[in-house]
Amino acid sequence: MSVQKQAVSVAEMARLVGLSRSRFYQLIGSAFPYPVYAVATRRPFYPAELQEICLEVRRRNCGNDGKPILFHRCGKEPSIPKPSKRKATPDDSRHKELLAGLRSLGMVGVTTEQVVAAMKSLHVSGKNDGEVLRAVFLHLKRQDISAPESKEE
Repeated sequence: MSVQKQAVSVAEMARLVGLSRSRFYQLIGSAFPYPVYAVATRRPFYPAELQEICLEVRRRNCGNDGKPILFHRCGKEPSIPKPSKRKATPDDSRHKELLAGLRSLGMVGVTTEQVVAAMKSLHVSGKNDGEVLRAVFLHLKRQDISAPESKEE
């Protein structure tokens, strides 16, 4: 394996072997070798030789201490997102209830968009469903939105 950099940080070494930083730190000393510390900055790093050892440990699944170690599959494979089911919000259920109430009052052709527009123009936020139904019904009646005319012969 060829190493690209002369020195890498511990976090970057963890990324190179496909582990989280915390899991890599757990395995330092047993599976992976200890990093070298810079005297001036006191920061740990892995020089090229130790990088090769860490990559070899990952490739062979055999720790620096000679014991076998099993790694989980790294999460680099793109996961397929599950389609999320849209949960009904309280507004959706409220609109359904209003639509059902308006249809029971004879307004069969009313759509959800019309109910939403009426609620916005009326600034309805009351908790009493009867009052909201009455206000929306009267608003829509004033706009002459009613059931589609049935053809009588």
